[in-house]
Amino acid sequence: ERPYKCSKCDKTYRRKDYLLNHQRRHTGERLFQCPLCSKRFSFSGKKSLRIHQRSHAAERPYPCAECGKSFNCHSGLVRHQMIHRGERPYKCFECGKCYSRKEHLQNH
Repeated sequence: ERPYKCSKCDKTYRRKDYLLNHQRRHTGERLFQCPLCSKRFSFSGKKSLRIHQRSHAAERPYPCAECGKSFNCHSGLVRHQMIHRGERPYKCFECGKCYSRKEHLQNH
């Protein structure tokens, strides 16, 4: 059950703190700041900040088993692996062209 609903976009959450974190997307609130470059983070800020800080240390603990390219977060590796599998789940309904990343479709 997901009783906590966002009034801006209707997403629902199991816990109130998840909803409050989500709502920062709408307000633009950025609570977490990198001590090395002062970049600020909102939404899942603690996690995003930790991932960002790996870029300063060149830490990339998620290697691709197929080509060896490494990533600083698991989601980056998963997104990369779509290339090897030829996955393109984001389709333009006007022209039919498909993309591996949502932002590429949005830019199209």
